[in-house]
Amino acid sequence: MIRTQKVRLYPNKTMQKAIDQLCDYRRYCWNQGLALWNDMYDASLILEDKKLRPNERKVRDELVANKADWQYQLSARCLQLAIADLSKAWKNFFNKAQPDWGKPKFKSKKAPRQGFKTDRAKIVDGRLRLDKPHGVEKWYDIQFNGAKSLNGELKVVSIYRENDKYWASLPFERKTEAKADTAKKTAVDVNVGHFNYTNGRINTLPHNLNNLYKRIKHYQRLLARKRAVNGQKATQTNNYVKTRAKLQRDYRRVANIQHDIVQKFTTKLVNDYDQIVIEDLDVKQMQMSHVASKGLQRSLFGYFRQVLTYKCEWYNKHLLLADKFYPSTQRCSQCGFVKTGKDKIGLNGNIKHHTKHNEYICYACGAVMDRDRNAVMNLLALL
Repeated sequence: MIRTQKVRLYPNKTMQKAIDQLCDYRRYCWNQGLALWNDMYDASLILEDKKLRPNERKVRDELVANKADWQYQLSARCLQLAIADLSKAWKNFFNKAQPDWGKPKFKSKKAPRQGFKTDRAKIVDGRLRLDKPHGVEKWYDIQFNGAKSLNGELKVVSIYRENDKYWASLPFERKTEAKADTAKKTAVDVNVGHFNYTNGRINTLPHNLNNLYKRIKHYQRLLARKRAVNGQKATQTNNYVKTRAKLQRDYRRVANIQHDIVQKFTTKLVNDYDQIVIEDLDVKQMQMSHVASKGLQRSLFGYFRQVLTYKCEWYNKHLLLADKFYPSTQRCSQCGFVKTGKDKIGLNGNIKHHTKHNEYICYACGAVMDRDRNAVMNLLALL
């Protein structure tokens, strides 16, 4: 299995300049590759010739053949890995089930996060060593902090700059650690703000995030006001840069808190259960309004499924995805009756029968139970 560790880098000025150049080069390769990919794809549609459709090999070979002189001074793998990621992004574009579904976009130099990838990095004496480009005399290993273990074979390393700080994702391939069989099974019903499972409930939007979201909203308004008054010149001022740095800092804190909750919860699931069932939700179709979209994005449905999937593969646990049309909310877990038409439970409960959002009343057997608990038992019946 491959386990990734995020570490903080502390490069000197020489290596900071080198990393910044590689970040710019990665963005340049991505944009050039995307422009070429779009042209090839449009040509295949106009001429109705599938043989003209672009792929990773065609785009990469075209960019390599038209390299400028200055490009030979930078890592060749940076271009190749950028086009490989572009190919994956195009494949995801044809799969709407992806949580970040959408057509690949051009990268902007104004984006707060800039990065690149390399598969030639090494760990030497506890420091990160990047591949030295041609014609460079001074080259240094980079000190880092935050790694728990450096055992295993180092794979493709992602290095990025965010808020004037440098980070790296170090993926190590190592043998899996066997988990004891528990002969237990569970189901997880994901909701906006919380996850329900057979043994309780996990809150994904704790109260300590409220103040952070208020500060984020405040900084966003400040930045919008500065842009409204000064236009594009506002982004070049020191006050704008400082405010944007504070906004990025709070976004990072929110992400750290929520990722910690999901990581601990998924670890508990694979430790305590051998069989797990979750819903295969179409998040894009569920975003009915900007209010609902905000709650869905903050609840990390896609991230939870991604983390639980790879952890089940690590430890040989069985993960079942319930069909997106399975009526886990409308079905009675005791008698099997499924509500249809005007009897269905919506976001505001049921207007016809005057029921609340969080309660389930079966019109066949008369059972009364919590709506989320009923959904968990319906999912559990699939195992």
